[in-house]
Parts: sequence; C-alpha cells; structure tokens
Amino acid sequence: MENKSIDYDAMGDTEFRAALRTWLEDVYPENWKQTPRRPLLRIRGKDARAWIKMLCEGGWRCPAWPKEYGGMELSFKKQIIYHEELERIRAGRIIDGGEQMIGPTLMAYGTDEQKRKYIEPTRTGEYLWAQGYSEPGAGSDLASLRTKAELEGDHYRINGHKIWTSHADECSHMYALVRTTVSEKKQVGITFILIDMETPGISVRPIKTVAGEDELCEVFLDDVMVPKENVVGEPDNGWTIAKALLGYERVWIGNPGPAARYLDLACELIMKDETDSSLKDELAKTICDMHDFRVLYETMCHSISPDSEIGPEFSILKIISADMLRDISELNARASGQYSQLDSDVEIDGALTNIGWQFFTARAQAIFAGSNEIQRNIVAKRVLNL
Repeated sequence: MENKSIDYDAMGDTEFRAALRTWLEDVYPENWKQTPRRPLLRIRGKDARAWIKMLCEGGWRCPAWPKEYGGMELSFKKQIIYHEELERIRAGRIIDGGEQMIGPTLMAYGTDEQKRKYIEPTRTGEYLWAQGYSEPGAGSDLASLRTKAELEGDHYRINGHKIWTSHADECSHMYALVRTTVSEKKQVGITFILIDMETPGISVRPIKTVAGEDELCEVFLDDVMVPKENVVGEPDNGWTIAKALLGYERVWIGNPGPAARYLDLACELIMKDETDSSLKDELAKTICDMHDFRVLYETMCHSISPDSEIGPEFSILKIISADMLRDISELNARASGQYSQLDSDVEIDGALTNIGWQFFTARAQAIFAGSNEIQRNIVAKRVLNL
C-alpha cells in the first residue's frame, strides 16, 4: 500500500533526511547500486518499473510533483536532500522521462483528458516514456526535423525516423515532435504529440554506444496512425512546448550527481598515490570546483517558480556538468596509469573499475540533450544578448 499519510514536507530537514535514509537502507537492493566499475549505472526495463513501484509504495515517488497529481510536493531544499540521499546510497539512475519531463509538461499544457489518461500511469511506472526528438540530420538543429504528420479524419498519419532515442525498446510510450506544416521559419509547423509504442507501424532498433551500451535506439514510423487528441497544445505550435520540456531536461541533466560519482573514484585513486603531487593538486582544484558547482546548481534551482518557465540560463548547468564529467574522466585515466589503456574491468588498489567505459561514457554528456556548442550559443544569444 502507498504511504500517503505522512507529510514529509512538514518535517524538519534532519528528520526528513533520517526517514529517507532509513527507508533506503531497508529496501534498496545491493545489485542496483552504482560501483567504481559503473559509477553511472542505470536501472532499466523491469528493474526500473520495480524501483518506481517501490517508491510509490513507500510514498517517495515524484518529490517535485504537486500533491494533486500524487507527488510529494517537497520544497526545493528537501528535493536536494532527497537526491543527496540517493547519491549517498549509490542508487542506480533511471532515465525517467515521465517524472522529469512529460509529467510536468502535461501538467502545464495538457488537456484535462490527457492529464487523466497519462499522468497517473506515468507516476506509477505503468507508462515509461521515450523522447522522439532527434532525427538523422536534425539533432542539435532540432527545428530541421522532417518526420511528417498528416491529418486524416480523426488521426494523424506519421512517417519518419527518430534516432538516439534512449531506451525506446523498453518504453510503452513516446512523446515526439512531428512536422505538420512546412513553413519558411523552421520552428513554425511543428506539433508535439503522444504516441503509444504498440501502435502498428512502429519498429525499434537498438544502437551500440562507443562505450558498448545498447541504451540508444532508432525508431522508424511507417504510416503510424495516432489520434488527434494526442496532440499536446495547439497543432503547429509544438516548438513552444518542446522548449519548455527541454528546460526540465537541462535541470535534470545538469545536476552535479554524475560528475560527483566520477570524483569519488578520483579521490580513491589519487589519495593512495604517494608519488604524483600534481595529481593531488588537480584533485584539490576539482573538489573545489565541485563545491562551487553544487552551490550554483542549488542557487539556480531555488530560483525556479512553480508558475514560470525554466529560462535559457539553465543551459549553463548542462555545459558545466558535461565539462566536469569529461575532465574528471581524463583525471581518472591519468591516475590509472597503464590501466587507462584497457577497455575492460581491472582492479586498481582494491577497486574494481573500468576506466575505458567511464572515459567513453563521459563523452556522451557533451552531445545528448543538445550539444554543448548549441548550449553555448543559447547562452550567448538569449542570456548575454551577443
């Protein structure tokens, strides 16, 4: 049974932290924890659904969601504590586009029927969501997308090809951008639509990443018929909704957690090294940078108002997070000496790790969810007015 009787936001911070820590230590499975070998371990498929179910039953699901939608409606300070405790226990990450992106988007832009149909199954993990944004030739330049949707009676006929669609082979639904009108201005004529992945005409093909993972996919849409009531917002005006959703994504992706996991390994490797003082100097600087990044993240997130959109300045968080992850992966490679050349599991000073996997995985952060070059352009144009 779900525990909805406790008002966690009314607790003091210390009491709240203790309650969450006790619960996590009681229920969190050891085999889902991140390790030095896989510091960015992700929980997938049936395990992701099982973890979401555990969170629901414990009353710990959707810390930022309003209570009217089954969330915890925590203050931001308590949300920070929430994620700190997940970090402390080394909880595996899930790509939860439902909680972090489409749920808040539907709350802001969805019809009453869409909220009724999709929000609760998303909260409980019955629905897992993929993001159908990028296409071959329309990744960082997303407005160049060519997947076409033509209205035929009460349905849109969709034809096209999406790529880099994380975990699409495990998701029940996909929110997607499709072109419904050709316009001189690329951002005009794009529609935001919700698609059931069981709809005839959809095929999914996994893609191996440079790190050897199969979490990315291609999605092919051939004469896929989607009810017109699945359009979120107005047809041809999906770019506005897409930008709002990407704001939620940048807050999620821009958090310090992944880089902090890499930094834990750096501390373990370098502090045992008695010879190379330059690595210790670089580690000390990186620890200070991480402290500053955490303060910046908390300060910026505190500025988010429940009734306002997340602004372009949040691109800064994504840039810093990706750059730190890259830099710390390189620091770990230097600290590993000869082991840095191996793309396999090795034991270094008692820690089982895979430096090659970490190095390659870190490269992806600067590309997905809008490359860092695109994010810098956004900051230059929309924040600095250059």
